[in-house]
Amino acid sequence: MRGTTASPEPGALPLHRLEVRLPDGVPFAVGSFDSIGPMSRAAFPHRHTFYEFVHVTRGTGTHVVDLARWELRPPHLGLILPGQVHHWEDTSGLDGTVVLFTPDFLLDHPGDRELLRRLGDHPWLRLDPAEHARTARLMAELTEEYGRVDTGFATVLRSLLHVLLVRTARLGGPAPDRRRPPPGRTAAVAEEFARLTARTGTDAPRSVRECAERIGVSPGYLAEAVRAATGRTPAALLREARVQEAQRLLARTGLSVRQVAARTGFDDPAYFCRFFRREVGTSPGDFRKHHDHRAASIEADR
Repeated sequence: MRGTTASPEPGALPLHRLEVRLPDGVPFAVGSFDSIGPMSRAAFPHRHTFYEFVHVTRGTGTHVVDLARWELRPPHLGLILPGQVHHWEDTSGLDGTVVLFTPDFLLDHPGDRELLRRLGDHPWLRLDPAEHARTARLMAELTEEYGRVDTGFATVLRSLLHVLLVRTARLGGPAPDRRRPPPGRTAAVAEEFARLTARTGTDAPRSVRECAERIGVSPGYLAEAVRAATGRTPAALLREARVQEAQRLLARTGLSVRQVAARTGFDDPAYFCRFFRREVGTSPGDFRKHHDHRAASIEADR
């Protein structure tokens, strides 16, 4: 397995895609920071198209995900979601296990997507000795199975990953006050809406109606499905996703406010500024002043 970086569109943050060299192209990889490759320790802000678990067993420095910063005091267990912006700062002696997998790898356990969304609320956990030992054993099993490539290895990997997700969700505390998604078509619609709102750049939806059209349902049915799954409206979740993406771009790139507005679906920069101030409580310019950790943008000097 190796990773590659690419800029999918001018001015975008570097994008890390998962490449596999296994039978049937299984979209999964596990190994040490060294075996996964230099991108596992990348010191510049970048995105993933996949999920990443990191079990940090040694090292100093800071791990940054979006606007949150965690000082390393191993052992830790962390999760980076697709589309999030993360990097490592001033690390020394960083060691542990890295697990990478795409959303397509979760076929055997569809409920795992909900667990991953829940874990996104508590993405960085400090482990006590017993939790650390259990996690280390599970990581060792995943690494061993991944290296053997025996008959049925993909099924075993999915099962072990499911165990990792369930156990990690337990460490994050009680589940949030959220109704379980109903079975059948309604759950599938809510799941597809979640995938749409996680998209970034020109592929990201700009309205609830657009989301409904992409999924192939009416806006009313979409609202019913999303509210049943999350207790919130599609409009509120879409606003939240657009605000979060704007914050990432303001904090991590050299794009102008006008360019950030365009990349988050606003044709009118002034309207974007009003929207941002209403949702965040400050202007885009002031937000950038207080969260300025920008990476170089190929559009910055244009």
